[in-house]
Amino acid sequence: MVFLERVLQIALFENRGVLLYVAASCSDHSQPNLLVHGLLLKREVALKVQFPPHTSANPLRHNLQMSSSAIFVAPTPSTTVLWFKRDLRWHDHAPLASAALWAVQHGGTVLPLWVDEPDMWAQPDMAAQHAGFAHECLAELAAWIAADGGTLCRLHGDMLAQLTMLHARIGPFVLVSHEETGNSWSFARDVAVAQWCQVHAVEWREFPNNGVVRRLLSDGGGRNRWSQHKAARMDVPVIAPPQHVRWHNVAGLPVTGALTAQDLGLLDADKPTRLRGGRRAAESELSSFLLQRGQHYRFEMSSPVTAPHSCSRISPHLVWGSLSVRACLHAVTQRRAALQALPADQRPTGFLQSLRSFEGRLHWHCHFIQKLESEPAIEWRNVNRGFDGLRNEGELTPEEQRRLHAFCTGRTGFPFVDACLRSLAATGWINFRMRAMLMSFAAYQLWLHWRHPGLHLAREFLDYEPGIHWSQCQMQSGVTGINTIRIYSPTKQSHDQDPTGLFIRQWVPELRDVNAVPNEFIHEPWLMPVPPAGYPAPIVDLKAATLAAKEHIYGKKAEPAVKAEALRVFDKHGSRAPNREGLRRKAVKKQVPAQNGSLQLSLDL
Repeated sequence: MVFLERVLQIALFENRGVLLYVAASCSDHSQPNLLVHGLLLKREVALKVQFPPHTSANPLRHNLQMSSSAIFVAPTPSTTVLWFKRDLRWHDHAPLASAALWAVQHGGTVLPLWVDEPDMWAQPDMAAQHAGFAHECLAELAAWIAADGGTLCRLHGDMLAQLTMLHARIGPFVLVSHEETGNSWSFARDVAVAQWCQVHAVEWREFPNNGVVRRLLSDGGGRNRWSQHKAARMDVPVIAPPQHVRWHNVAGLPVTGALTAQDLGLLDADKPTRLRGGRRAAESELSSFLLQRGQHYRFEMSSPVTAPHSCSRISPHLVWGSLSVRACLHAVTQRRAALQALPADQRPTGFLQSLRSFEGRLHWHCHFIQKLESEPAIEWRNVNRGFDGLRNEGELTPEEQRRLHAFCTGRTGFPFVDACLRSLAATGWINFRMRAMLMSFAAYQLWLHWRHPGLHLAREFLDYEPGIHWSQCQMQSGVTGINTIRIYSPTKQSHDQDPTGLFIRQWVPELRDVNAVPNEFIHEPWLMPVPPAGYPAPIVDLKAATLAAKEHIYGKKAEPAVKAEALRVFDKHGSRAPNREGLRRKAVKKQVPAQNGSLQLSLDL
């Protein structure tokens, strides 16, 4: 049968007054997760409840399963609650398209829902800038819904309490949403929502949101099949917005309207110079990158001097869903075709190569989120348990607290590190090579457990994506066992990426005066006969700290237990495409596949 999921992710048919949800079986396992009689099939580690395929315990599958499709039967409530999470768009939105189609065909209504959950914003990885960006996206989403005659139902409170209230006010409903791979709090919240749905006989249908595959290890053929699953999803045409939706009347519901970061209990300050949220800003960034700014992306992404202009800057829009990964990939394909149609002598130099590099970064975007989907615990513990105990995992010592404070405030005494940290604090963005350097510096030269600087950086990154962030924190700290250990020298990076000191002088005003700090000392002012007043001395001896870190990390990595654990890590998480984007697989030693360290530098969006 035709795989209809590749058009709308779900096909809806009516048969004798009963709604049948048909998801064709196929090799890429990309059909939506369905809550059948309250049983949500979710990540490998939670609520993995399945009936045997041929037992009376599941009469639906026993009586209705077909060789070419799995058929699920559900009642037809008159209302579909469309739960917006980190998917704040109306283009390429499968739950919206599905709910709109159902409402038209069956005379039902769609209630668009956003819940500002106090516990979500209270998490230690959340910041005011995240709320600000999300609510800018919500404002445009609400305007699009209003232009179509509806109202975005914005509520404030615990998700279960809001669902209970809606159930009492509007009666039975079907809950639809995208899948989400977020932090541990959102994971626990989704488990609780699934349990609530089970108790209240509410069907919850989840749809894939990107290339991340649910139950990849158990039902999806394992890590070796991930690229195939992802490619099948990304090849699907982008879903157009519904022309009209039968919106549910929200009159009588306790709609809160827009809330500020302060309303949500976020006490830190928003970043005035950060990127703005919303569909218009997202399309503007992507368009200017594909048409002009991205020409030299491949060669200018590494320096903080050139990266703000030459990188796409769409990453926060991918995080909060004002753009979909699939839409970006299709836009790249269209731009490539337009360039290839030009005579060779009229093509902008290097643009095709830059597009290829950018396309690869979109691939790695989903690759790293898949790690957290498959193993949520990497948010708080070493993915390779052989490294447990390498760094202090308990309460920080006074000396560690001093080092962490210097890092968080951008006063480490290393000008390039401090410039990156202060630029990040002001704008919410720094390019990926600098992110890698910052995490490496905190983990190696400062010898801090990755979780502590990781939480600070999560709050500082406007585009904080838990799956990418925590995977990268561990990679840059050397605790995966399968990636090349990369200990950045902050002085070498300073010379390489900011040779004239332009970036340092912009963000470290203590060193701005060229007469007080000549160019030859801008990277290492502590070497001056009289170091500049007002700027701290280096917090550690760079050479001694680096040598000590190498001794610790290489010694640990050589232990048999760490090597054995690395085999498990590679089987579960390792890249199966080491030659993508010109990467080369390093020599295999004792059957432990080595992941090229260049993967650590491949997420500059």
